[in-house]
Amino acid sequence: MGFELEEWVGGIWHRFITRQASREFPSARVLLPDMQRTLAVLFRAMGGAGGVALEAADHRSLTSRRSLLQHIAGAGRQGAVAWCDADTLRLPSHLAVYPEATLNAELYRWLALLAGQARGMRHWGRDNQHWTHALLQRYPALRPRYRRLVDAHMQWRPDPSSLRRDEAALERAVRQALHEPGSVADFPRSERAPWPVPMWLYPPQQASQPQATDLDTEPGGEQASTNTSTATRKRASRVDDHSGKDGLLLIRLENLFSWSEHVDLDRRGDDSENPDAARAANDLDELAISRRRMRQGGGLKLDLDLPPADVDDLPLGGLMTLPEWDYRRQRLQGNFVQVQMMSPRQSSPAGLPLRLASLARRLRRQFEHLRSDRQWLRQQPLGTELDMQAWIDFQVERQHGHCAERGWFQERRQTRRDMACLLLADLSMSTDAHLDDQHRVIDVIADSLLLFGEALSAVGDPFALYGFSSLRRQQVRMLELKTFRQRYGDETRGRIQALRPGYYTRMGAALRQATRLLAASPSRRKLLLLVTDGKPNDLDRYEGRYGVEDTRQAVIEARRQGLLPFCITIDREAGSYLPYMFGAHCYTLIRQPQQLPYRLPQLYRQLTQP
Repeated sequence: MGFELEEWVGGIWHRFITRQASREFPSARVLLPDMQRTLAVLFRAMGGAGGVALEAADHRSLTSRRSLLQHIAGAGRQGAVAWCDADTLRLPSHLAVYPEATLNAELYRWLALLAGQARGMRHWGRDNQHWTHALLQRYPALRPRYRRLVDAHMQWRPDPSSLRRDEAALERAVRQALHEPGSVADFPRSERAPWPVPMWLYPPQQASQPQATDLDTEPGGEQASTNTSTATRKRASRVDDHSGKDGLLLIRLENLFSWSEHVDLDRRGDDSENPDAARAANDLDELAISRRRMRQGGGLKLDLDLPPADVDDLPLGGLMTLPEWDYRRQRLQGNFVQVQMMSPRQSSPAGLPLRLASLARRLRRQFEHLRSDRQWLRQQPLGTELDMQAWIDFQVERQHGHCAERGWFQERRQTRRDMACLLLADLSMSTDAHLDDQHRVIDVIADSLLLFGEALSAVGDPFALYGFSSLRRQQVRMLELKTFRQRYGDETRGRIQALRPGYYTRMGAALRQATRLLAASPSRRKLLLLVTDGKPNDLDRYEGRYGVEDTRQAVIEARRQGLLPFCITIDREAGSYLPYMFGAHCYTLIRQPQQLPYRLPQLYRQLTQP
């Protein structure tokens, strides 16, 4: 009973002292997801790069002086600040630094505008002053808003008279820089970082960078994150490895296992992340890394990159080379990527699975109507019905002195569909993930391809089916399931049912190869569909903004050749990058992946309606 009472009193005390020590105003809190779309528009409107993603910033370690209450409560050691680099703009997941929600929302907007001016950071204090001054000079209407943010913030900054001499000098310099941006050229050095400035951007710190004592590199030696809550940059230090085999053996040899009884081999079969380990790593401010020296050839070396040739998919022809877009140099790198066309090795002719038979019959009936569908032809000299719109146009033109000859009738006639479609499916290793106890992503994609083929074979439109994955730029693997010349039948169904997850997602190269194949079709209208479950990525530098920019350039190249690229994804985070790659109206998100087999043919029908 006494122990429970002690815990109850301790909980009350912890909540009380934490509230008293907190610098935030919870009642005025503004969340980043509520403003993320608006902030992204502001950032890009002010000159921010389109490929930069806007994400939440994790907490950093702060070295500014803490109050007595914060020392008692154990608070104030960490905080979230805004920063940006070439790939991401990081803003706090919520803002509650002002007692009014309108001011916190205004602070979000100010940070997005300021980040649009940022072009690399050399000195934290001078650069933020320069960006602020340039922004206020270019847009004078922002001055009252900025002044309101500064005046409200000054009420909560520490009084310089209560600080040590070096900290007080630094605090006065920061105050002057906020009131008169550009007026402070040199900031005094101090053992302590200044009180956080919510209106300024902070520099991203590299891992293993030592703490700084001035403003030239990082104020207060704070740590920056590179992702959201799942991955953060940590301060690293190297330590000696004490798990070696040197030392005195203090056991009897009879107690040792024989070689047949014990083999030190890690048989872990699940490569998924350990959530407990991730949470523990997020709580650490510093990671200790040891270097273990092992003899060469002392273990069993396994090649896990590519399967042996006798079980790998069958190559079709030789390697082809494609360019790749380097956004840093703003140019295409010629002959940079190697593409290999392949066919599933373990495929054999197979019929449609029974579980899909009923839905396939329904789709075929729906799409057969498109083949026999007739359209109204307007402004015909003869026809079955009067074209009222043509008659109204004629009367309006006559009143304005124009009497152009035109037909006043309309007639419904059979028209020929002139549409070709290439469907490109992402077969990366992430498609091996389970959606539920019975279905994986790769299974849903295979069912979607089967039903898509059944529907398009009913309407008679020429179509092709391909899959892709990659392993660095030397191994972009395009899996040929059905070409434009091949008939959709049991051979194609067998190849689709033999699909298995591949490697990574070099999306730009796959789109360029698909563009080549589709551009050769004689059809007038050409639709390029991409089905994927995530962002572009690969083992080399094809990550983050590099992959996004290359994919966007590949989409632009496809449009220049008269193709219509359209992306269908099941990634719930797609809204942060797909509008930039494909355009705001050229992608769709399937929130329930199990609905993809049925939704895919329906989307094709909507996209190809005249």
